[in-house]
This record gives sequence, structure tokens and C-alpha cells, in this order.
Amino acid sequence: MINNLLFRAFRKLETNVHELNYLFWECTTRCNLHCRHCGSDCKESAGERDMPIADFISALKTIPAKEIPKNFTVVLTGGEPFLRPDLAEIGQQIRACGCHWGMVTNGYFYTAEKQEELLRAGLGALTISLDGLEQSHDWMRGHTGSFARAINAIKLAALQPRLYFDVVTCVNQRNINELEDIYKLLSEAKVPQWRIFTIIPIGRALNDAELHLTDSQFVHLMEFIKSHRGQQGSMKVTFSCEGYLGKYEQVVRDAPYFCHAGINIASVLIDGRICACPNIDRDRFSQGNIYTDNLYQVWNERFKPFRNRNWAHTGICKDCKAFKMCLGNGMHNWHGTGENVINCHYRKILNG
Repeated sequence: MINNLLFRAFRKLETNVHELNYLFWECTTRCNLHCRHCGSDCKESAGERDMPIADFISALKTIPAKEIPKNFTVVLTGGEPFLRPDLAEIGQQIRACGCHWGMVTNGYFYTAEKQEELLRAGLGALTISLDGLEQSHDWMRGHTGSFARAINAIKLAALQPRLYFDVVTCVNQRNINELEDIYKLLSEAKVPQWRIFTIIPIGRALNDAELHLTDSQFVHLMEFIKSHRGQQGSMKVTFSCEGYLGKYEQVVRDAPYFCHAGINIASVLIDGRICACPNIDRDRFSQGNIYTDNLYQVWNERFKPFRNRNWAHTGICKDCKAFKMCLGNGMHNWHGTGENVINCHYRKILNG
């Protein structure tokens, strides 16, 4: 277990250095599915055009080659990246810049042929979403048959040793009682890691009660993850970096909670805006735009709200004894201009 004082010193050092090593590219906002929890309200015919490869590569090249860390990774996200016909070309150009690349996908269009094509283009990391057993997943994704496609993709990726691969699941009212069965399903498919999330009440999920856990259900989720960690030779199960978890810190994930948004993580959004993780409030927290600003200069000189979180010491966070460890929870939990964080995992655990 990492001592809290040592961890806070480490976090401060990381924040001061703020080495950029993970860059999301929202390469499209088109999507073939209609997910109930989508924070971006993506559709197959999106209002924004796909960003041209050349525009993103020009922004990427503002990072001096000598300053690109060894583990620097560009992650394609959307929307659904597979709606772009030029994924292999994108991957090749990213690799030509000396960077690794990966993608997040719903798996619907992921086939053996596509996998081989993308591996040849340098694909190194892959995340596929699975949000329950068949009925629950298809309900969440708004498309009958999406579960079968996702499972096919998961089985293909799990058997490919060249990929750093994991599956993510957003836990909700429909699938919380399916966790044991999902665990068994993924374990049998030889999935190396399963990352578990909860759902932020934004976008389509804002007023959908079925998507959000009660405090007691959240604690049940923590206990489930706790019970499935550390089993010899088993699939690794971990909770996401959503927020501070009090007594469950370093029990349900490897390291203490640390929101790396704006510290090590940035994103280029579909319209060129420069932000941190794509699901952060882009109107409130975007720091510039690749069409008017130098990406790397923005990274080095801005991102102040991410690197000094004193502004979050307000509302329900103001008198919280956990604030020094939490810093107001994950940045994606601050949407709008209110003084209160949307989700407080620490309070859920205390109440549950």
C-alpha cells in the first residue's frame, strides 16, 4: 500500500512535470449504434465532418520528436472509429510520427480481416465495450445483434498476443446482477483485463434512472471487484480512475486514485478543440484549438484548471476531509457551472 503523503508528493511532481503521454483523437462523431449512455449524443450522420488525417497529424507534429515519451500513445475514439474507411492509413501516419496508437470501439465491425489490416498498420492497444449479457448489452447499445458482434470481436482480440487489450463495462441497473456471468464469459474468452466503470449523468444518460446505481449498489460493485482481484492466473479486474474511493483505494485498483486528465492526458476533439479526456465538459474546460493554436504549446502553457484543483474546493467538497486525496473527484464529474461535483464516489461509499 502506498502511503498517502508519499502519493500526494508523487502526484504533485507528476503535475509539475505534466508529461504528455496519452492523446485521444475524437476522429469522428458518427456511430452505428444508439447507446443510452452516450455523453456525446453520437449518430450515424453526425453534424460534424470527420477530421481530416492531415489536420490531426499537423497538430501531432507540434510535439518535438525528442520530447515524445517512449510510451506515448494516440487513441482513436468517437463516435465509432470504424465508420472511417481510412483507419489503416491513420495508423500508418501516426506510427511514422514515432508514436504508438490504439483505439476504443464497440466491436461491431471488428473482424479477423480488419484486425490483420490494423495490426499491419501498427495497432498496439485496443479497448472493446461490453455492457452486459445479450439482452442488457443490446438494450444499452440500442441495436439487436450488437452483443454477438462485440463477443466475436472480444474473442478475436483476446487471442492476439501483439495487442494490449482490455474490455470495459459500464455498470447500471440492468447489468449489475450479471457481473458474475460477465466475469465467467470474459474469463473463458481469455480476456487479460476487465475495466469497470459507472455512468456519468450527462448527455443521454442525464435523466435515465436505469443507468445509475444506488449507493448500496455502488458498494456492492466495490465488493464484487474486491472479491475478484488477486486470483492467481485469472483475468485482472479493476475499477476505473473515476474518483476517490476511501476504504476501497488500492483494493479495487492497483494505485491510488489519480485523475490524469490534463496531467498526462489530452485530447483533440472533432472540431479541433484541445481538452483532456473527451468526456470532460468541453465547453467549460477546452484550452485551445488546433486550427488556431499550437497543440504542444497549449499543453505546456495552459491546462491550469486541471493542474490546480483549488477551484473544486467548493459546495459539498468544501469541508470534506478527503479533499486532499480526492481533489473534487474526476474532472469528467464537473459539467456545467454549478458548485457541486456531479458524482462523489466517496459519499456513496459512506452512505452505502
